[in-house]
Amino acid sequence: MSPAAASAVAVAGLSAGRRALEEAERLGARVLIADDPEYPPLLSQIPDSPPVLFALGNLRLLQRPAVAIVGSRDHSPYGAEVARALSWGAASCGLAVVSGMARGLDAVAHVAALDAGGGTIGVLGNGVGVIYPTANRELYQRVAATGLLLTEFPPGERPSAGSFPRRNRLISGLARVTVVVEAAEGSGALITAGTALDQGREVMVVPGNITSPSSVGANRLIRDGAAPLLSSDDLLEHYPESVRPSEGFGGPPPATVPLPDALPAGHRAVAELLGTEPVLLEDLVGRSGRPPQDLLAALCALEIAGVVEQRPGRQFRRV
Repeated sequence: MSPAAASAVAVAGLSAGRRALEEAERLGARVLIADDPEYPPLLSQIPDSPPVLFALGNLRLLQRPAVAIVGSRDHSPYGAEVARALSWGAASCGLAVVSGMARGLDAVAHVAALDAGGGTIGVLGNGVGVIYPTANRELYQRVAATGLLLTEFPPGERPSAGSFPRRNRLISGLARVTVVVEAAEGSGALITAGTALDQGREVMVVPGNITSPSSVGANRLIRDGAAPLLSSDDLLEHYPESVRPSEGFGGPPPATVPLPDALPAGHRAVAELLGTEPVLLEDLVGRSGRPPQDLLAALCALEIAGVVEQRPGRQFRRV
């Protein structure tokens, strides 16, 4: 490890600096200091940018234009569908999708970016080598393999209550725009939106159901002046350098099972309303404009064809 990096670790007040450097090297993580060319340029502009970062994965993602996509851990099917579509589309356009590696909409955003073959940056509230939450073990491994894990905490450090607000300022600090998809009252996504505003960055919010507790915080941001995100084009206006595909940006990502050629047109139309996140039957009725009994008959046929599955609560998804 370079003397400059070792010095920076000491200045940052890490209690066991030498051990942290050795553990980072053992894990294959890079230590970045503010003078490194790989240090993310937007992050260096925030007032409290960390003097030391630990990075595991593809460092080139730090030089891409980035969008932060955040939301609640406990979310609605609508929130998951929107987060997946936005993240898929942004990654397909060459943007790095930044989020916090939490369960819920953070995980949805990361997975969608990876499934799109794009780049995602997972900002940790702990050190590399610690998987939190443990349910995200597979996601951690995928992001480390093809995306980037980034943290200011030394390797092996466990998360604490105070580490997540610190993490959130890095999520917004890496991105030109922070998108709040869905946020309940008190959601950590609201903290990220606040740090973005403090940093002089743009905050965009996906409008939610005004009767849903999972959208109270997000809708309040709009009431207080945040820009509503009504289409994918609203987001891309902030990224003129993005490469827009000719079609499909912001729409549901391709399902893993192709639709059979012999599928009746009416059944195909129903299948094309679905992505891989479950959607309530009531929402499908509204989207399709078809009577519930006709829609259920089509969904049953699609289940038999092996391209749709039913989930608890009369929810349906492509497979």
